[in-house]
Amino acid sequence: MATTVAKGSTTGFAYGAPLQPGRERWRSTAFAPNNGYTATYAVYEVMVRPQWRGQGISERLHEALLKERGEDLAVLLVDVTHPKVQDLYKTWGYEKAGEQQPFADSPVYAVMAKRLHP
Repeated sequence: MATTVAKGSTTGFAYGAPLQPGRERWRSTAFAPNNGYTATYAVYEVMVRPQWRGQGISERLHEALLKERGEDLAVLLVDVTHPKVQDLYKTWGYEKAGEQQPFADSPVYAVMAKRLHP
């Protein structure tokens, strides 16, 4: 987990976890990792409180979260109705691998993957 604090209050946080081999979210898509490297870290949340947005804090939190990771890939899900969020993640090096709907009553998500060690 990565957090930032300013003036005594939390400005935001990011967290994730390694995914079990064979259960990586990108496997349901046409995405093909480079050279077969498949160890994957799932980014579950990147959040910045509204009053701190627009200052690059989310990108810094994201970078801090992934900085020491040993996995080959990072993956995250973005609701497909949020194209601006997808575009933001593209500027951070992610590519859209495909789409999935994990459960019948859940939204459709864009599966986005980033190579951590090109």
